Amino acid sequence: MTSQERTVERAMDPSPYLSLRQAVRPAIFAHFLLAEDQERARQLAAECEDLLFLTRELLKAAGLADILGARVASSSGDADPGVAPAEEDGGNRQAQLLSAYAEAGLLWAKVVGSTMALAQALVGRGDRDGARRLAGFLADAGEDGPAAELNIQLGKAVWDSCRGPLQDISNTMPPAAIGKAIDALRAVLHEVPEDFPDRNREVNRFLPPLAASVLAVMREQEVDIPYSSRVEHIAAGGVARYPDIVKLSLDEIAAEFDGLCHRPGNQ
Repeated sequence: MTSQERTVERAMDPSPYLSLRQAVRPAIFAHFLLAEDQERARQLAAECEDLLFLTRELLKAAGLADILGARVASSSGDADPGVAPAEEDGGNRQAQLLSAYAEAGLLWAKVVGSTMALAQALVGRGDRDGARRLAGFLADAGEDGPAAELNIQLGKAVWDSCRGPLQDISNTMPPAAIGKAIDALRAVLHEVPEDFPDRNREVNRFLPPLAASVLAVMREQEVDIPYSSRVEHIAAGGVARYPDIVKLSLDEIAAEFDGLCHRPGNQ
């Protein structure tokens, strides 16, 4: 195998920090943001350009490390013609290799920080899907801490967007308010990560008054409550100790309410 072939083979191996595809995924999304909408591009341009520049520098440093690594391996193993003996410049190449890896590591840290800054800007603009994609990129690259931090920020943003309908939840809501409350709680369960602090417990505390409102409407309309229904049980606080079944409980309330909405005369 020639020196060039070994260099190419090494460059295709997994990096000590991340793979090429993982490294460029945030940059791909940054390019998408810049190309998607000129007005949007102007407002996010600084964050996107920083990320693209840092990614480019990271790839250059990682590529240099791969090349130097192949040369060090070559000088310490089967020497190719024209390669200086290990005792002449192997130590210098080893030092260059370590320096290149250190530079790549520092640049990766900057890429992660720049990715987080871009994600935070997207959260501020209300683009939670875009920020969630960047959090996913970081998680896939093994950056669980920054990804978890972004997910927490996303969770807070969702809670804030649903705060109005949630604050209006009571035991005596009219049907229109019940529908909005159900939609808000479903949005929280769908968009807020399950490991967000106290997500299920917080949603669970809204279920008894929500169920009580649905139960009141059922009684007002003189609906026969089936034996299998758990609406009364939930309204009485019977699920307070079981936040792990919060989605099931919300689905049961929603199903009873949906049945009311589609009764003859209510459509």
